[in-house]
Amino acid sequence: MLCRYASDGGYADCYAVEVDGAVSLPQYLRAFYTGRLFRLERLILRLAVNRPSSDAQLLQLAAGATNSFAAWTVEARDHRQLLLSDYLGRTRSWLMVLPLAGAPVPHTRLYFGSAVVPLRTAADGVPRMGWLFHALLGFHRLYSRLLLRGALARLHRPALI
Repeated sequence: MLCRYASDGGYADCYAVEVDGAVSLPQYLRAFYTGRLFRLERLILRLAVNRPSSDAQLLQLAAGATNSFAAWTVEARDHRQLLLSDYLGRTRSWLMVLPLAGAPVPHTRLYFGSAVVPLRTAADGVPRMGWLFHALLGFHRLYSRLLLRGALARLHRPALI
């Protein structure tokens, strides 16, 4: 679902971790979006761009009962993955669970990826990312890994919300 955004001058990344046990997409979404770090992002979205969210809305998103959450809307979804688009249409967030076969106990690979659509087109007609994107890319990569690790840690706890 995310690959199409890596072309035409766009940016896409993907990070993965493995966790013991079978993890469903709703479980992963709850673990990802209720961690401390992401709760801070939710607060910033509420204060800075008036895009509030609640844990109840998150549960609806995880259950497939709504197509919006905070600053995002669902662009695509199936039983293993979810692709969200931000309210400006500039960024995408992708989460996927993949059960791993062949292990003596169940394992699941959790994926988290992002895509950024080019903001401008250069004089030669080639879409390019702006200077702010390049300035923040290192932070984005670190933040993405921290969000994924936080979800992994939350999945090892009995209560997600």
